[in-house]
Amino acid sequence: MNVLVLGAGQLARMMALASKPLDIVIRAFDVGSKTVIDPLAPQLTFGDLAQGIEFADIITAEFEHIDHQTLSVCEASGKLRPTSQAIKTGGDRRLEKALLDKAEVANAPYRVIESKDDLLAAIETLNVPLVLKSALEGYDGKGQWRIKADSDVDLIWDDIAAFLEQAKGRVPQGIIAEKMIPFDREVSMVGVRDIHGNTFAYPLTENHHSNGVLSVSLATGEHQGLQQQAADAFAKVANALDYVGVLAIEFFQVGDKLLVNEIAPRVHNSGHWTQQGADTCQFANHIRAVSGLPVGSTELVRPTAMINILGADTVPDEILSVTATQLHWYGKSKRPGRKMGHINVSGADKAELLARLAKITEILPEQDFPGVKQYVSDIS
Repeated sequence: MNVLVLGAGQLARMMALASKPLDIVIRAFDVGSKTVIDPLAPQLTFGDLAQGIEFADIITAEFEHIDHQTLSVCEASGKLRPTSQAIKTGGDRRLEKALLDKAEVANAPYRVIESKDDLLAAIETLNVPLVLKSALEGYDGKGQWRIKADSDVDLIWDDIAAFLEQAKGRVPQGIIAEKMIPFDREVSMVGVRDIHGNTFAYPLTENHHSNGVLSVSLATGEHQGLQQQAADAFAKVANALDYVGVLAIEFFQVGDKLLVNEIAPRVHNSGHWTQQGADTCQFANHIRAVSGLPVGSTELVRPTAMINILGADTVPDEILSVTATQLHWYGKSKRPGRKMGHINVSGADKAELLARLAKITEILPEQDFPGVKQYVSDIS
């Protein structure tokens, strides 16, 4: 079995690593260079997209911001899983919101904004505070604005108008205005849907962010009431998309209710813990699903946490002396804020996991992992 992944970053790399035991060959289409590469040895190239499509039995994607022409060509081959529409929906908040409404999945009240008059009408309907998000190309806290008072409107609209003007002729950009939700915490669910329409959910994961970027994900298998809510929402979304593969949904927890924040039609940063904490990791299950193979168990085998490594190309070797700790580097060149790798740590139970996390945060430099030590202290 040969699989072509659209996108050549760390997610394609981890899919390739997880596919080796199944004797599935992964190649990746680098959307920047328009070249097909080996994600484990990027210096090896295999031609252009047409040659990649010819090589592949199945085509899938590692991220949702893929140009529509590429998606159209891949879908015309009959090999693309999930569909181009599913990928486009994850990359456009307007389509995403329409999908959530159609699937009757709870999410924050919103309005689509195309002009200042639309914004004023949204304020009239939703009231402040509001969060404004770019419909396209917004991730890791980018392409977002917050209106906390009516006095913010003119200044923020000027910034948004400049943003929209810059996008003209390049992408059909837009803005979603959402009612700002005072939530208790952010959680996410990674799940998988097979070619027969069966859905399987990993345990709900608690997420902590630093400067708008995910820094820690924690999976302990608690909160079964919320787990069922999230699994029901996952099934509704995945079925509405006729999805095949791994899909992630980020939620706001408000009391005992969950509201969808956004969906990601791919393997996801908040599911990296599955490499050490689940029976079958998200990367293997995505490849299994799109290849038509039986999906592996998504059950938690031991409580596990992931710590993102952002902008640093080294960590103290001492962290590997902490039992049940695994280090995953992505082979990237150093850049501020860039996702360079992650650390997974596990325990036999939550108490042991938190004790090991505390040891690791004592070793990690605070300047490279801001707020992580405090977060672990708060939840311990």
